[in-house]
Amino acid sequence: MKKTLFIAATLISSASFTQDTAQQVSSGLDDKQLRDKVLNEIQSGFDKRTKSIDSTVFRLDERVNYLDKSIKESKDAREKADKLLERVQSLEDKQKAIDQNELNIFQANYQSAIVNLVSMDREIKPLLLFNSTKEFFGSLSEAGNPMNYPGFTEWYKGFNTYLQSNDKKSPLLSVTSSLLNFTGNATKLVPLTGPVTSALFSSMTSYIDNMGKKEKDLKAQSEKMLTLTMKISQFTYDKDQIEHEWESITKELMDLQKKYEKSLTNNLAILKIAAGDFGAGFSKENDAEKRYQYLTQMREKAAAFVSTEKNNNPKDWKQQVYFQMNEVQSLKLRFGQITFRISENIVKYADLFAKYRNDEQLGSRIKDLELKLKDLQETFDKTFDPLDYISSASKMYKVS
Repeated sequence: MKKTLFIAATLISSASFTQDTAQQVSSGLDDKQLRDKVLNEIQSGFDKRTKSIDSTVFRLDERVNYLDKSIKESKDAREKADKLLERVQSLEDKQKAIDQNELNIFQANYQSAIVNLVSMDREIKPLLLFNSTKEFFGSLSEAGNPMNYPGFTEWYKGFNTYLQSNDKKSPLLSVTSSLLNFTGNATKLVPLTGPVTSALFSSMTSYIDNMGKKEKDLKAQSEKMLTLTMKISQFTYDKDQIEHEWESITKELMDLQKKYEKSLTNNLAILKIAAGDFGAGFSKENDAEKRYQYLTQMREKAAAFVSTEKNNNPKDWKQQVYFQMNEVQSLKLRFGQITFRISENIVKYADLFAKYRNDEQLGSRIKDLELKLKDLQETFDKTFDPLDYISSASKMYKVS
């Protein structure tokens, strides 16, 4: 069942870097704390530099105001000329400070983009979620197969014998037998969706109608099994309405994964970091201190790139940096929106189970599913916070 793999196979993570993503670091900070620590350091450094530049600009503004006043009041032409030159120098120094502040903003923003980008494949922990997903969807599939309910397997043998013995006498029984054999092993799985369903129910009814008066117990059991089959068919139909959404989510996640891998590859190239080096130094490294050091080095390379870009391309230096920043923010925001859809779809199962919870035939299976759903939902909630993801994406950059 492909839906059991929908999260593990498609969540954002570079295909080369996913094997250790479910693990926490061996000591110290976990993935989110490590990311937040580095981001806080970026913020702290940015605030310190901004405060220093603001102080410089304020001091230069005061100096210009003083010089304007002195020039206006001065009677000496030479003194006026000297102060005009000093005023020009002060304005140039102010502009340098403003330019430096702009550089600091872009450096901090690109650093933030890099930290958020490389942290994505670890912070979402796809393998951790996969374990709960696999167990839940496996049980969900079992609940949709009548063979897993008490008494049905033995009863079905008799019904199947009836089909095989009478398929030459009745077109309906012949069609039912053929469809069951076509859709799978008729002794292990009863398909309850598609065209076979109507024929199956009609053949079951024929089986019951052809029982003799002395077969009261078998007839009562057969009616019970027919009722069970119809309930499970309805359950399967309701379940499929929910699972149809997974197909759409999966496609979007796969598309997002491609964009993520492309963005990661592009930014590693910009920083002149080989993919293998990144894998060994960060994504596959489980020591918190070593990953922190590597992330710090990446930060420094990001800041250096912005500075170099400005020096080498003074007219258009912002364009390359802004493009990468915008792409990472878009990835993070989009992933938050997708996880929100996943969260909403998981909740739909609770409504589905409530519908069948008290049924005397399906109830025990449904209650077991509710426990597994609770585990899945708790795992998801601990691993993801869609609203926080969306909110942090919209606030991840500094503005001038």
